[in-house]
Order: sequence, then C-alpha cells, then structure tokens
Amino acid sequence: MKRMKNMILAEQRGRLDHFCLCLQNKTNEHQTPLWPGIPSAYLLTCSGPLGRSLVQSASLSPPTIPSMSLTRHIKHDLMARIDRGEALADLLTLERLSDHYNVSLTPVRIAVTELIDEGFLQRSTNRRLVITKRRGRQRQPKTKQPDPLQTFETHFATVTQDLIEQSLKGISIILREEATARKYNVSRATIRQIFHRLAGDGIIVHLPRRGWRLRPFKEADLDAYIEFRVMVERMALNLAKHRLVRAELQEMLAANRIPTRSSERPQPDARLHTYLIKKSQNPFIADFFDRHGKYFERLFEWEALDYGAALQAVQQHRGILEALITGDWEAAGNRLEDHIRNNHSVLRSLLSKQQETPQ
Repeated sequence: MKRMKNMILAEQRGRLDHFCLCLQNKTNEHQTPLWPGIPSAYLLTCSGPLGRSLVQSASLSPPTIPSMSLTRHIKHDLMARIDRGEALADLLTLERLSDHYNVSLTPVRIAVTELIDEGFLQRSTNRRLVITKRRGRQRQPKTKQPDPLQTFETHFATVTQDLIEQSLKGISIILREEATARKYNVSRATIRQIFHRLAGDGIIVHLPRRGWRLRPFKEADLDAYIEFRVMVERMALNLAKHRLVRAELQEMLAANRIPTRSSERPQPDARLHTYLIKKSQNPFIADFFDRHGKYFERLFEWEALDYGAALQAVQQHRGILEALITGDWEAAGNRLEDHIRNNHSVLRSLLSKQQETPQ
C-alpha cells in the first residue's frame, strides 16, 4: 500500500516539475515574479478556491499541448487560397509556411502531406511544392453589375417614348400600374416611380383610386403654349442681352453641328433657350417653363428624331446665336420668334392626320 502511494506521489511530482518548468519560462519572459513573495511551485501545489484564484491572478495558463487543430487550420487555409487562385509560389516551402503561420515544422509538414494526398499540391522533379492544376482554379473576373440608375433611365426612356406616341394620337387613356409593369417586364415600384416623374413633366395625371390618365396632344394647347412662349422668351432675351458671355455663345454655336456627310445626323443643341432664361434672372419666367414647358419639351425631343426637323432646328439655332454674338439684338429676337413658331412641322402634320381620322 505504501509502495503504491509512493508511485502516485512520484507521478504527481513529475507533473509538478513539468508545470514548474512552464511557469519558470513564463516568469523569465516577464522578468519579474508573477506573484511576488510566493514561490511558483507553491502556486501550482495549492488546491481549492485559493489555489485557483492565485493561479488566475498570476495570469497562468495551462501549458500549450500540440494538437491537430493547427494542422487543420493550415490545411484548410491553404485549400481556400488555392481554390481562390492566389499566387503562393513564394510561400510553398516548409520553412516559409512555418514562418507564415508562426508554428513549428511539424503541423506544416502534416498539412502539406495531406494536401499532396488529396491532390491540391504535388512535388515537382526538383522536389519543390507546386499547385496541382486540376485542383487550383483561377479567380474568375467579376461580372459587371448593371448600374441601377442607368437601368431605371432606360426603362423611363422606353415608357416615355411609348406614351408620347400614344399622346400624339390625341386620345386620352387610363393607365394601370400593374398592367403597365407586366407590359414592360418591370416591377410595379419601378413603374410607380416612372409615372410620378412623368406626372411632374405633365405627360400623365394621377387619378385617385383609378390610376393615371395620359394627357392627349391637342392643337389648341400647342398654339396657346407657342404664343405665350414667344412673348416670354423675347422678354428673357431683352433682359439677358447685356449678361451674355461671348465664349458661351460660341460654344453653343459649335455644338449645333450641321452634318457634312450623308451618314451623319444633325445634332441640335437646345441649351440656348434655358441659357436666355437663366441670364434673364427673372424667377417668374423660369417658373412658367418649370410648370408648363416640360410636356412640350418631351414632344419637341421626340420631334427632333425626325431628320428634317433636327436639321431645321440646327440651322435656326445657329442663326440666332450668330446674331447674338454680333450684338444684332433685333435680328436675334426676330429669328428666335420665327424658330419658336415655325419649327414644328412634324407635330403640325400629326395634327392634320388627327383631323382627318374620325374619332
């Protein structure tokens, strides 16, 4: 019985020596005793709450015992990096992997062996580690996602074009969000945003609990708008003429390009009108066009798709700008009025067809 007790004590003493060695190494790292005045061995032999509290107060931790967790970590990290196609050529030696993961060579050697067995790595003829081509894959380039704003603008342009063409027939129709969303293969939320924007442009009108009503194009509306626009823009020109900048006028003149080849299209630049309104510095003139001009601007943009109408607009804009650059205000005003009144042959032609077609 006594002999067995001595054997147990010897085994415990051996364990104590192992812990004392770890504790001494820990103490040497701090250069000061972990618990001043108390031997480290005594801390380790204490049992119960007191011993545990002393050990915890001394920031002691059990000795690190090598386990397979390091090997698994190294193995799975290398697998992931190989699958992502990362460049690992400079890292694929046992020594560099050991330095990289801050571990000994043993877990690195085990992890590399398993990766070779599973086909992620292989040894070349010169015994160097290389990535197996059949397992490593190149990083696929990310596909460029469409810009949501650009996608919305595309849907908006498509719907606007169709509704303007419907409006030009002179017929008022009721639009439903759900049916329109199905027609253009978009969400109802997208159609609602488009409808609200078109309502701001005066193309459609919201009817509570009924949907949206498309504004029909009428000759009386066009005539009334043109008459008022002639008066307001001539006023804006008269107010703005001493604030005009020659370089800005020349830039707009160059932007209105007449095609030099049959394959080219005329490029009208209508900034002249907003430029005169801004330079007039009259907020009531700007308010009129903000409230009532957007619907007709959409119609005029559609009209400019016609080659003849676009060419006429370019020529008339250039005539107005040339008069403004030379300071011939009377000629500029007359050309501006002629442009406003007589630049809508396409719309006039549609109105004639409306009158010929029985309602």
